[in-house]
Amino acid sequence: MRKTTYILPVLVIALVAALSSIFVVDEREKALVLQFGQIKAVKEDPGLAFKIPVIQEVVRYDDRILSLDTETIEVTPSDDRRLVVDAFARYRIADVVRFRQAVGVGGMRLAEDRLSSILNSQIREVLGADQVTSDTILSEDRRDLMNRIRDQSRAEALSLGLDVVDVRLKQTNLPTQNLEATFARMRAEREREAADEIARGNEAAQRVRALADRTVVETLSEAEKEGNVIRGEADAERNGIFAQAYGADAEFFAFYRSLQAYENSLKGGNSTMVMTPDSQFFDYFKSENAGKRAE
Repeated sequence: MRKTTYILPVLVIALVAALSSIFVVDEREKALVLQFGQIKAVKEDPGLAFKIPVIQEVVRYDDRILSLDTETIEVTPSDDRRLVVDAFARYRIADVVRFRQAVGVGGMRLAEDRLSSILNSQIREVLGADQVTSDTILSEDRRDLMNRIRDQSRAEALSLGLDVVDVRLKQTNLPTQNLEATFARMRAEREREAADEIARGNEAAQRVRALADRTVVETLSEAEKEGNVIRGEADAERNGIFAQAYGADAEFFAFYRSLQAYENSLKGGNSTMVMTPDSQFFDYFKSENAGKRAE
């Protein structure tokens, strides 16, 4: 009974110590075994691992590719046209021992602060280099510039135990104060182009109208000419017919012309004529002549 009393606590303590000495390393992480702040073991392969209970502790770090968004910064390319650049990077912990030695207990927060400083410095250096203009940054050469930023940042980040996998420029814009000036210049250019187009359109319209007016005048002139010819021919034909009729019966022709004159002069309800009664115009109204004509 007395032996059981002593053995049971010892077994419990041994079990707790055994369980405390075992830890699991996930496939998505790396682990360091520290003893009084000193690195005693590095566990990079997933599975079970062991440590000394109480004396040693385990610090875990993410082994996946991580993302870091940099702060928005202003850069000045060689054409002195300032740009606002917003970038992000993909990175991973390549050397966990060097990483621990570089950041200590600061961990990922301190590492990302240092990496962000490295990225911003390289962005300014690459985008502000000679022969790099704002047009270059906004062209297809943008990919080459991002690769240069990645390579130069990777070289510096190795001192932190980090591997910079990729760097991308998310946005490249003009500063707010420059945007308004740029938009104003663009509006002025578009207005000038519109004024040029309107002027060319008005010039073309004037040419078309002048050509149309000329065509109208020529058409009317030709039509009037043809009309005058036709009227002349018709008058000649009419006069010929009248002449033939006059030659056939002069008296009847005179009578017919007098009737036409009466009709034309007395047309309308308010016609007024002032003539002497013995005027020849009324010869055919006189009963005497009427009786002669009747005979």
